[in-house]
Amino acid sequence: MLFDAHACAFAAFGGNPRRGIYDNMKTDIDKVGRGKERTINARFHAMCGHYLFDPEFCNRAAGWEKEKGIVEKNVQDRRRQLWHATLAGFRQPERLAGRTMSAGGQDMPHPEWPTLTLAELLEDEQLQMLPNPRPFDGYIEQPVRVSSTALIHFQRNRYSAPSELAHRVISLRIYPERLQLVADGQEVASHLRSFERYLTCYGFRHYISLVERKPGALRNGAPFADMPEALKRLQSFLLKQSGGDRVMADVLAAIPAHGLDTVIVAVELALESGRPSGEHVLNVLARLKQNSFAHTVVDVPLALKIEPEANTRRYDHLREVSHVR
Repeated sequence: MLFDAHACAFAAFGGNPRRGIYDNMKTDIDKVGRGKERTINARFHAMCGHYLFDPEFCNRAAGWEKEKGIVEKNVQDRRRQLWHATLAGFRQPERLAGRTMSAGGQDMPHPEWPTLTLAELLEDEQLQMLPNPRPFDGYIEQPVRVSSTALIHFQRNRYSAPSELAHRVISLRIYPERLQLVADGQEVASHLRSFERYLTCYGFRHYISLVERKPGALRNGAPFADMPEALKRLQSFLLKQSGGDRVMADVLAAIPAHGLDTVIVAVELALESGRPSGEHVLNVLARLKQNSFAHTVVDVPLALKIEPEANTRRYDHLREVSHVR
């Protein structure tokens, strides 16, 4: 959350400051020493290096410091200004916050220079700011173990991982709004982060390799309850037939090779026929793949560095005696 707040703030300011003043928060300080001695959190230090500004930390139990008073007073005023406003219809409060801050700075006088507004001074400060780079990849990483049911645990919730990673230890990268699972340096899964408790978030594609070996898991498998509607309709039709679970497993096995969107198109076309089958879906997939290759146009520009010279006189040497036999 701290990293995301910096990215949003610097985008709103239109640049990066050269110095930042911080209180001794646990999110940026691992240990407070004597005087100004601080052990800075490694990820926080990496963020400061990314944005190229120097962090400065206030003294402990020093409420009289000028910087602390200014920051706390501004936070109190902005909180009252923001949260007392009407939030109905705003799904993302940070957008409302940006609009409120921009509107408030247009006519709000600066506390030290009352003749100037905050917006006017911000325009002057933007000339002194550093260019804003791409947002810092702000995540917290920690190791997690994948259970036998291909789930990882985080903050009393469970999230699915590819079933091939069961019983392995992988990395969990925590972002403000999502969770990223990384194994062997590669992203293997991603979930929206839930702030509720005791929930299980499945991704049915994480269990496709499992149902290839055990097709019967499709009938009552919780991960497959959230499949797209077209796949659910095909499943309900196939499971009424003998061996339908095996056929459905074959259809799902085509997703890693052809992509989810392409398989859904093939399933919808098969359902329109009224008598869908696994062979029908796979046949449509083969035709879609063939058509995609047939209509692929590769534009390869051909340009000669030296244009050929049109000179027919160079053929006259062929009429010489040495060339006549």
